[in-house]
Parts: sequence; C-alpha cells; structure tokens
Amino acid sequence: MSNSLFKDFDAVSAKQWKQKIQVDLKGADYNDTLIWQSPEGIHVKPFYHQDELKSPFPPIPGHPESWRIAQSIFIDDETIANKLALDAIDRGAEAIWFTSEKEFDMKVFSNFPFETTPIYIDLQFLSEAFNQQLKHFLETKKATFFWAPDPIAHLASDGNWFHSLQEDHAQLNAFHSSTTRPLQISIDTTTYQNSGANMVQQLAYALAHANEYLNHFASEEKNKTIQTTFKVAIGGNYFFEIAKIRALRRIYAILAAEYNCVETCHILATPSKRNKTLYDYNVNMLRTTTECMSAVLGGADTVCNIPYDALYHKSNEFGERISRNQLLILKKESYFDTVSNPSDGSYYIESITEELAEKALELFKDIEKNGGFLSQLKEGTIQRKIKDSAEKEQELFDAGEVKLLGTNYHPNPQDSMNNDLELYPFVKTKPRKTLLEPIIEKRLSEKLEQERLKAETL
Repeated sequence: MSNSLFKDFDAVSAKQWKQKIQVDLKGADYNDTLIWQSPEGIHVKPFYHQDELKSPFPPIPGHPESWRIAQSIFIDDETIANKLALDAIDRGAEAIWFTSEKEFDMKVFSNFPFETTPIYIDLQFLSEAFNQQLKHFLETKKATFFWAPDPIAHLASDGNWFHSLQEDHAQLNAFHSSTTRPLQISIDTTTYQNSGANMVQQLAYALAHANEYLNHFASEEKNKTIQTTFKVAIGGNYFFEIAKIRALRRIYAILAAEYNCVETCHILATPSKRNKTLYDYNVNMLRTTTECMSAVLGGADTVCNIPYDALYHKSNEFGERISRNQLLILKKESYFDTVSNPSDGSYYIESITEELAEKALELFKDIEKNGGFLSQLKEGTIQRKIKDSAEKEQELFDAGEVKLLGTNYHPNPQDSMNNDLELYPFVKTKPRKTLLEPIIEKRLSEKLEQERLKAETL
C-alpha cells in the first residue's frame, strides 16, 4: 500500500488531547489524577506528543544491530563447567558468562569454540600470575572476550580491596600493560540495582565508577581505543528499564568524549535479584521475561537470564534450560531480533531516556565536585544514599504499594518452602573488619519470607 491511512484523519494537537482528557475527567484535577512521579523524580504524563518536542531526539551511540543470548556458568569443577558450556552452546546459547572464585585449569577448556563464541569472565579474586596465564591462553585461542579486573566493584560490595589499594592498583596496571589488544575496562553496576539504588543513582554511579578507570588509563595516547563493558541489572519497571540502558549509552558517550576515547560501550544485561521471590517462585519467570525484554529493547549487546529457582536451588539443568529458552523464545519465536532499534522515536521512552540522562549527569557532576566516586565510597555517602532509596522502596513494599505477585499481593497461604531450600536465600552476615561499609544486596521480600518460613515450623 502506497497511501497512508492516517491521511484520512485530521491531525490532533497536544492541546486538543489534553482538552478532551479534561472533559472526560469530569472536574477531577488533571495533574493529581493522571501524572505520577517515579522514585527518580520523573513526572510521567498520560500521553506524549510531537508538539512537545523541543528538538529531534539524537541517536543512541553504539546501539547494537543484534543481541546475543548468554548462559552463566560457575567454574567449580573445570570439567563439569566445560561440559555445561558446550551443552549450552548446542542448545542455543551464543555467549558464555564464566564466573569463578578460585584459580582453575584453563587447559580443560581447550575444545571450547573460542573463535565463534564470545565469553564474559567474572573472577571474584585477583591474581596477577593467573590473570596473565588466562589472558595469554585466550589470546592464543583467538577468543573474543570481555574481561578486566574491577577492584572498585569488589571494594563497593565487599568493603575491602582484593589485597590493598596499592596492590590492586599495581595488578590492574600489569593486566593492561601486557597486551597489544585494545585496553578493556569492566564496570559491574549490578550491586547498585540489587541493593535498592534508584535508576538515576545507578546511572550516575556507573558513570562515576567508569570515570575512575578512564581518568587513570585514558591519559596515555595508546589507550584511546578503550573498550568499556558495563554489567547491568534490569528491574521490573518495563519502560524505564528500556530507557535506562539507552541513557547509559548516551551519558557514557559524553564522558568518553572528554577523554577523546571511543564513545561507544558494550552492555551485558541480566535480570535484577531485588524483586525475585521465594514463594510462588514461578512468577519469577514472568519477571525475568519482561526484564529481558527491557534489556533487548533498550539495546543491550548480550542478555544473560537467571533461573526462576536461583534463589533457593543449586544450579540445575532444568532451571538453566528454562532461563535460556525464555531468551530463545524472545529471539526466535517473538522476533525480538528483527528490528535493532524499536524504541527509537517512541515519545514516551525517548523522553524518559532524556530525563534519566540529564538527572544522572547532574548527580555525576555532584559526585565529582565532592571528590569523586572512591572518595564518596570511603566517606559512606554512596552507601547512605542507596540506603535511603532502598528504605523508601521497602516502605512502599511493606505498605502494599509496591506489589510482588504471590508474596505481598495475592499470596497462596498453602505455599510451603521450608523443605525445598538448597541455598540460603537471605542476606548473609560475615563479621569482619572492612575499610568501608559495603553496599549490601537485599531483596524486597526477605523479611516477609523469613516470617512465613518461621510460621511453617510452628
């Protein structure tokens, strides 16, 4: 069809829409009734219109043409981990996210298809000798990998450096000086979301976190090709989470331009833990599905889902398969890979993107003005602000205004979980001396679930 059907209708201005809404409200106040405020201070309107645009929306820097399905593999036994990774690839995974808490024999992975399957690496320890060996192994295999030590993320979540400020700094320098590849920076921002930071805080802290590394490495001319990878947790606010990823790309481009670095970044997205529940756990599949959708539509390069039972079950074939199949259905059956930028031009999403970016940049500038991210971590400012945000959200959950189906909204009183727990699903306390207060990840429903578990035993 060459003729647009819309030509048969007269254009309706924003003013006309609002007048019609006012009539339908029958005297109720427009602002009080239909405009609501998000935790980030963004006022969401009932409709968005081209008339309200001051200028065309700019393109999102580095928005990918396609996205990959990743599978998370924890390396405990190398042989088992390699087998699981190969099986995941056979069943549709297009990238692997390896996590390890200790050194491992990398030669066991010699038959892994490194040249065709990108990998993400998260080492929860810092060893210069092992890092050099692993990096040499991966380069020999011509692997596409996204990995660099992130001691700042460890400091934020643990309260201590891996070793010490000086030692971590030296090992970070050694890691980057021993390669001819473009310098890689890894920024793990998942802790901020999982601990209750609002989206403006998440974005500002991600940028300030990255700035600490850029300020250190980008001064050398050879490092102008820095490749920055953000690990991002996606929550349940569907449209806002789409905008969050887009805003991250936009504000990172602004920061990178100040250092004359590559203005695009790489984003690995995974669902948040904060809104996942122990009771009525199958609802977690619905939550992770919409969160993965937000990640895809927002423009993540790679999406790694989490199993619906990850809170209380050890890693198992069924849970991992379901989590991977959720992504396969989105990609292969729902055609979420057909259009690379479906959010472009949506007045609502574009407006939220713009507001999140502006507010995040404002907070970022305040952080830098007051000494920078590390300084504010040491002073406890970052932790205090996240706590304030988390407490507000917790109060809304406790009051029933933030609803989690099957937990504080339409709970099933017959649901019993006491005999199904293979893992401890709550915040674990580990008394120790720390340099600073760690940022603690905590789910919204923990207190309520502990009360229900206790009642089960009575």
